[in-house]
Amino acid sequence: MSGQKKTLDQVLAEQREYNTKRASGYREKALKLYPWVCGRCARDFERRNLSELTVHHVDHDHDNNPPDGSNWELLCIYCHDEEHTKYENLVRYGSTTEKKSKAATFNPFADLKAKMDSDKK
Repeated sequence: MSGQKKTLDQVLAEQREYNTKRASGYREKALKLYPWVCGRCARDFERRNLSELTVHHVDHDHDNNPPDGSNWELLCIYCHDEEHTKYENLVRYGSTTEKKSKAATFNPFADLKAKMDSDKK
């Protein structure tokens, strides 16, 4: 397309293709690494509703995809939207108490072994 201007539809189609290609790699890896549970609200997911579970980049850099998954957390679409809203508000308005946005901290598996052991008794 040298010399011609790209139409908005062409630009959007290229961006969608790029986003899909980029996301498919880290999404598949994250779904293999982590249990299918939202890291914030602890909602469980199955194959039938797995499309509602997203990969959130903790540092908000979608190109930072270490193979160990240390920059990812699985969040449902609702919690993911909330994380990004919090971050956008922090960038837009700043904060009076925090200088850095914190990642979701809920760990649904913190006491899993103890819970499983207590269920056996």
